[in-house]
Amino acid sequence: MIKSPRAILALLTALNLLNYVDRFVVTAVGPRIQEHLGLSDKELGLVTSAFMLGYFVTSPVFGWLGDRFPRKALIAAGVLVWSAATAASGLASALASLLAARVVVGVGEASYATLSPTLIDDVAPAEKKNRWLGIFYVAIPAGSALGFILGGQLEHRYGWRNAFYIAGGPGVLLALVALLLREPERSLAQKKDERGIVASFLDDTRALAQNRSYVLTVAGYIAQTFALGGFVQWAVPFLYRRLCLDLHVADGAFGKLTVLTGLVGTAIGSLVAERVPGEDRVRAALWVCAVSSAVATPVAVFAIFAPSSTSFLALLGVCELAVFASMAPTNLAILKSVPEDRRASAMALSIFLIHLLGDLISPPIVGAVSDAFGDAKAQCTSGTGLFWGMLLLPVALALSAAFWFVGARRTNPASSSS
Repeated sequence: MIKSPRAILALLTALNLLNYVDRFVVTAVGPRIQEHLGLSDKELGLVTSAFMLGYFVTSPVFGWLGDRFPRKALIAAGVLVWSAATAASGLASALASLLAARVVVGVGEASYATLSPTLIDDVAPAEKKNRWLGIFYVAIPAGSALGFILGGQLEHRYGWRNAFYIAGGPGVLLALVALLLREPERSLAQKKDERGIVASFLDDTRALAQNRSYVLTVAGYIAQTFALGGFVQWAVPFLYRRLCLDLHVADGAFGKLTVLTGLVGTAIGSLVAERVPGEDRVRAALWVCAVSSAVATPVAVFAIFAPSSTSFLALLGVCELAVFASMAPTNLAILKSVPEDRRASAMALSIFLIHLLGDLISPPIVGAVSDAFGDAKAQCTSGTGLFWGMLLLPVALALSAAFWFVGARRTNPASSSS
């Protein structure tokens, strides 16, 4: 049985790393899938969105269950499902079968991503909650980067199908290990409701919608996720088409940049949020988020206008550094703005909304703009459509800064939970 809080944090962080590796292998090999299956840019964007569909539609269900039942079995089942579906993605022979596999990946990851932060918040020392969440969320850029790097190298050596088969394997072992977690004591929402699951879920949702701090935090998170999802999907094709890098070189460069900026940015954001003066941790976290997006916005514009791959990557690195600085503070603000017995539901609803209105729609929207300009899909073409489509992304970053500034100024300290 795994009892140590540090061991629990280590296991959940390792699973989060694997989560993002499996999620972004498909993005790394996307141009090859596009060539092999004859997909348009909009259809390639839908491949990413299919994952998000399964992810955000089922996350409220897992949130409701996580507030009422033991979480480790739900987490282990989710890991097994997403690992099997990742391997199945390599069997796809057409767009429809690939979309189906990616939807199932999203279902599995929804269980894990919804419940793991609540476990960490339970076991972390009170004065280190922000730091421990920061460690957990470091796995987002690290896993994303590994997904690009490993996906690019595996595709280059073995083909895109084998990249999926190899990436899907490790999750089975870690899922079995997750069953050994010992959950801490916590207050639970009522396991049974006379009016049923739907009524109690609606009660939770209504209460969250009336929480001003929670609403503003999630609104900013939606806008930031729209921008980040667009950059993650289209940065490599932008480098490949407009700035003339070979695909595996572009994958490797973007992956290494993402892991470096993610590690540093997440660490900075976690430490700074702990040191912002004032007793209200929600307000402190939102100030960090607002400043980070305000810095990222103009840098993102300069990156898109950059004349070379080197300058594009350098500027994008600064943008990513600022964006990742808000990861742990954003999720801390979500957890601390609600009562303990609604944390899993709050996390689940935020996941539902940031993907429904964020990175579910941003990749196909940018792709649709690219298609409207008749962009060629080959290396070293003009990439004019991608250029104009990606200019939507700094606008979203500016909106996230605005929501978080309002939240930091208007949050009622009394609404925050300790």
